[in-house]
Amino acid sequence: MAVSFDRVNHDIMMSRIARRIKDKRILRLIRRYLQAGMMEGGVETQRREGTPQGGPLSPLLSNILLDELDKELERRGHKFCRYADDCNVYVKSGSAGERVKESITRFLEKRLRLKVNEEKSAVARPWERKFLGYTMTWNREPRIKVADNSVKRLKMKLREIFRRGRGRNVGRQIKDELTPLLRGWMNYFRLAEVKNVFEELDGWIRRKLRSVIWRQWKRSLARAKGLMKRGLDEERAWRSATNGRGPWWNAGSSHMNQAYPKSYFDRCGLVSLLDQQRRLQRTS
Repeated sequence: MAVSFDRVNHDIMMSRIARRIKDKRILRLIRRYLQAGMMEGGVETQRREGTPQGGPLSPLLSNILLDELDKELERRGHKFCRYADDCNVYVKSGSAGERVKESITRFLEKRLRLKVNEEKSAVARPWERKFLGYTMTWNREPRIKVADNSVKRLKMKLREIFRRGRGRNVGRQIKDELTPLLRGWMNYFRLAEVKNVFEELDGWIRRKLRSVIWRQWKRSLARAKGLMKRGLDEERAWRSATNGRGPWWNAGSSHMNQAYPKSYFDRCGLVSLLDQQRRLQRTS
């Protein structure tokens, strides 16, 4: 379930905060924060409901308000996981899921005056849903894996980097742009137990880099010389350079894999997601 905080009632929010904070000066400051004006069409209007989006205090306020939801779920004996306004509740059947979803929706709307985002909320199998970028397998003993949407978003960011780097040195691009992104992404998904996602991404990234190199050579002569420089014999280099195929096809072919194997990109400092996942699993 996903809760929308753009309609949160300020009076209910302040009453929950006042249970924990007795200093009236701090309470006044928080009230002023909630009611801070917002710009609409170049005109400032007073905020009468909701929390400022992106504000540093908003996540803390949402947790204070939704602590009551946590207590209610615990009282009912449900197994659940919540982070900010995103919450998964686990039950044994679809019919039980529908009942719980309906009752929790009533609790949020009547008790806390919060609106459930129906577009992001559903009753489904755990492996059909994602939570914080993760999902799980359908096995009897499920394992945590990276959700498909998280992989797609990473590929979108990488494609943009590769487009910008078609005229740049590959080693510099790896060091300046790819390494920070891949290390940060892998550190976030360090809990994932399914390894094939990282293995497939590693292969896709290396193929994209080989495609960049092939594009940079531009002409058949440059391609033949580049392949020979990387250890291919003259006949095979010329046959490969003049095959008439596109960059992506050549990037996945045996001649480019031989010329630019994984060890080459390792020496350039390219982060292997699979290697890093194994290292993080050993140290955790």
